Amino acid sequence: MKNVIFDLDGTLIDSAPDLHASANKMLASKGLAPLSLPQITSFIGNGVPKLVERCLAVYDLPFDPEMVQVFQAFYAADPFTLTKPYPGVVACLQALQAGGCKLAVCTNKPEAPARVILDGLDLTRYFDFIAGGDTYPSMKPDPAPLHGCAKALGGEALYVGDSETDEKTAINANMRFALFEGGYRKTPTSEMRHDLLFGDFADLVRFVKSP
Repeated sequence: MKNVIFDLDGTLIDSAPDLHASANKMLASKGLAPLSLPQITSFIGNGVPKLVERCLAVYDLPFDPEMVQVFQAFYAADPFTLTKPYPGVVACLQALQAGGCKLAVCTNKPEAPARVILDGLDLTRYFDFIAGGDTYPSMKPDPAPLHGCAKALGGEALYVGDSETDEKTAINANMRFALFEGGYRKTPTSEMRHDLLFGDFADLVRFVKSP
């Protein structure tokens, strides 16, 4: 299989520390106490509006669209100071690209900050296509973004992700799924459908290159 589509947060990069920092700045703007890194990490996976909604719900506050804009402003100002690629990611992308694979990113993070982060971490050069949560009318787990990425790459693809949302997206898209053991998942991997379970990105390379 020569086309591979990656989720971003929790799969290619550990972005929780920067999301945590921006979320607490947003909460402070409303006079609310900060939340812990594990709390914020548990809110990641369904896009920025859902993360903001979950943060506010801790304080029994309703969802406020204006707070999404506040969060995005804080995040845009400092999106990757604490964010790092997971170990082995760069070598994996280099190996896949050198092997003739076409690669894409499919994330629920808005496309503009996703590109800024990929640029800042020097990862953009490995990808033929990047889709954010606002690239298409719907977001994951709707299969449309994943189908759009596969079409942009030229056909059938393997999807690589870490979360329940990624699993559901792959199922909805009828696409093969490689599940990264790291990331921000809450469900045990044994309870999730996958074609490959991996913790070492070198294993992903071997799986993609296998006949």
